[in-house]
Amino acid sequence: MSFASRIATVIALFAVFVAAGTARADGNAARGKDLAYTCLGCHAIDNYKNVYPTYSVPKLHGQNAAYLVAALQEYRAGNRAHGTMHAQASSLTDQQIEDIAAWLGGAALAPTGKPPAANAPQAAQVCVACHGGDGVAVLPEYPNLAGQQADYLERALEEYKKGARKNPIMAGFAATLTPADMKALAAYYSSQSPGLETVPRRASRFSAR
Repeated sequence: MSFASRIATVIALFAVFVAAGTARADGNAARGKDLAYTCLGCHAIDNYKNVYPTYSVPKLHGQNAAYLVAALQEYRAGNRAHGTMHAQASSLTDQQIEDIAAWLGGAALAPTGKPPAANAPQAAQVCVACHGGDGVAVLPEYPNLAGQQADYLERALEEYKKGARKNPIMAGFAATLTPADMKALAAYYSSQSPGLETVPRRASRFSAR
């Protein structure tokens, strides 16, 4: 069995474990809409860039709420290296995180069961176990990748490989990838549609919307 096949098997088994033992997000989107006001300064602006290092801020609308909860908890715990996100997440309770995730994600993309397209990179065959053939995750605990910013996806893979994001499954997979592999995977998933979108801007009392 090849290394890629072994990774795919481990991921598939991990998916079963998650499905059996992980609680789902149970946030209140109405509360989250108010709590997430500071998030809009980055995540509600099309093509907004992280200043340093420079890469696109991720699209969140259509993302799985359970995954957003897990991501915010990882930022809060320091398992993802990002000073601003760590500071934001550290100010939130577990319930507030769930509420914010429920609003930011909105209606999550629904799994399609589609296989990878003919132009998918070979490495995408491993990603199918969690992220589906078209970048729509098979379980809500995993991130949807379809339509995500390509440079953000590439950056995330680099961080898993370097250990700036601490996830043993993703670290093991990213360790097998070359920079060209990462770029190809990011380009493929970012081109899939329907996909993630920028969080809608909220109307203010000064807005005509």
